[in-house]
Order: sequence, then C-alpha cells, then structure tokens
Amino acid sequence: LLTVRLPAVVKLCPAMNRPGRVAAVLDFAFTLGNGALAGSTLRKRINAGQWDQVPAELRKWVNGGGRRLPGLVRRREAEVRLL
Repeated sequence: LLTVRLPAVVKLCPAMNRPGRVAAVLDFAFTLGNGALAGSTLRKRINAGQWDQVPAELRKWVNGGGRRLPGLVRRREAEVRLL
C-alpha cells in the first residue's frame, strides 16, 4: 500500500518539504484514499504553502457514517502534531 500511496501523495502535494508533513498527509491518504486528498481543500492549502490553515482542514475529516468518530478525531490530532 505504501508503494501506491506515497508516490501519489508526493505527486498531489509536491510543496511538502518536511518529513513530518509527508507522514501526516500520507496517513491521511492511507485512511481516506488518494481521491479524497486529490479533491480536497486540504491539498489546495498544502500546495499554496498555507501551513497555518492545514490543521483546520485536517480536523474537518472526522466523520464516518454521518457522525463524529472519536478515533478519527484522535488520528487527525496525531497528524496535526506531525506538521
């Protein structure tokens, strides 16, 4: 799976310049898929270098089945810490 996700993440978000940022976005793509990343405002913020807005974008992705999932909240916060 890493051989599929990592090249896609690097292609979709070439503006990433720190290992922690790559790890955070890779984790996002691992759980939600490359398609979710490709069409997201998260990607737009990353590629625009608007890193101050990236945590808020990550925190939007915490719902599953129409409800807020505590596990996804924890996962997104872990990703934010990697930035």
